[in-house]
Amino acid sequence: MFTRLLNGIRSLAMSSTIKPDVVFVLGAPGAGKGTQCTNIVKEFGFIHLSAGDLLREERNKEGSEYGELIEDNIKHGRIVPVEITCSLIEKAMKKSGSSKFLIDGFPRNQDNLDGWNRQMAANVNLLFVLFFDCPQEVCVSRCLERGAAGSGRSDDNPESLKKRFDTYMNDSVPIIQYYEQQNLVKKVDAGGTPDEVFEAVKAIFQNISPSR
Repeated sequence: MFTRLLNGIRSLAMSSTIKPDVVFVLGAPGAGKGTQCTNIVKEFGFIHLSAGDLLREERNKEGSEYGELIEDNIKHGRIVPVEITCSLIEKAMKKSGSSKFLIDGFPRNQDNLDGWNRQMAANVNLLFVLFFDCPQEVCVSRCLERGAAGSGRSDDNPESLKKRFDTYMNDSVPIIQYYEQQNLVKKVDAGGTPDEVFEAVKAIFQNISPSR
């Protein structure tokens, strides 16, 4: 699957003769990644690819060969196998026709990271990792409010949230630490209002130097 993703990236890069720009967006469940990605898209013209949204769309697609497996992993707070996630990211990147991407919720564990480094790292321009740092109690409150408002997400409930946070702490935090060691992490305090958080985000994106 990573080979297919690599081929997709190469086709994008060839069309513009430069590597596509990528920003990884990471943070705990409820940290506000989706909200801020929407703002970044409007302000800075990136294409937002949410690994979670892509998986949920595939899960709900009639006749999907991955649907049942994706649902089982999401419901139990587990990370979906990397081959599935990368296949969906590949399709979305090729479909977009763009070369500026926010990849939201990926890489989320060591398997994701290893696959990315093995097949992808040399073929994209990783600008940085945008890390939304938010207290757990705030994240949980946001997720429960979202669920009560009818988010349609099967994992916006206390039982699933506990498992999701365990997964985040055990699997995703080490990935953030890995990129911190490379000075690639830009951390944002995500505990404030959406407008307050976006002010900090804007300051970061206004100072980047994309490859175009």
